[in-house]
Amino acid sequence: MAEAASLAPNADLLEWPKKDRRRFLHVVYRVGDLDRTIKFYTECFGMKLLRKRDVPEEKYSNAFLGFGPEDSNFVVELTYNYGISSYDIGTGFGHFAIASQDVYKLVEDIRAKGGSITREPGPVKGGSSVIAFAKDPDGYIFELIQRGPTPEPLCQVMLRVGDLERSIKFYEKALGMRLLKKVDRPEYKYTLAMMGYADELETTVLELTYNYGVTEYTKGNAYAQVAIGTDDVYKSAEVIKLVNQELGGKITRQAGPLPGIGTKIVSFLDPDGWKTVLVDNADFQKELEHQ
Repeated sequence: MAEAASLAPNADLLEWPKKDRRRFLHVVYRVGDLDRTIKFYTECFGMKLLRKRDVPEEKYSNAFLGFGPEDSNFVVELTYNYGISSYDIGTGFGHFAIASQDVYKLVEDIRAKGGSITREPGPVKGGSSVIAFAKDPDGYIFELIQRGPTPEPLCQVMLRVGDLERSIKFYEKALGMRLLKKVDRPEYKYTLAMMGYADELETTVLELTYNYGVTEYTKGNAYAQVAIGTDDVYKSAEVIKLVNQELGGKITRQAGPLPGIGTKIVSFLDPDGWKTVLVDNADFQKELEHQ
């Protein structure tokens, strides 16, 4: 009986991520020249510069860009560390993705502005979806996907993982995501899973890719993390601790307010070492209002 009683609170706690108001807020990564990347993203991809901040005492600057306001859309948070002009992207990071109603025209525009296209637009192998790939000035890859109108054009973050089933379970249990789609392509020796909070065509998804037989990847020092909103960082942290015990990963910053900003966060690693930060929804809203 005692064992059953101790399990009950855990069972209740594990329900929390599914009840919580979760949303992808932004993805954070490092660039070697902030103005160069802003110019590329606004001119080539059609993103808007939403805000910029310089923190000289910590020797870094940020820029936030996206296709809509931060209180409703997923955005990129670029970080420039003073004096550092290049980073190692590593082998684990895959790509970001942008949905467009006309990939052929988007590729033309990118090329006309001096951008690098690494895969010409055309249907995917064995399918009808039209895609292309572009590379930004720091070497980050963007998949360009042809789709109808969408409220969220910045639609994917792709990361490679060493055990897909473990990762699916982790993101379901620790973060309350749903498995939206799973595709196995034995002819190309990979399986992928789309994880998220709403339909793949309506919102941003995390695309986890498992390449047959590859269990480890290098992380480099370029890609940093995804930030997701929560109504309670403390409760969310308790869930993460439980899931870490079962599946791996660890908390890297305990739940609490950030010095100087006051926004409450908790940050942690998944079993592959990919970092996620959960950000208090109300604090994040205040941050946007007082920028």
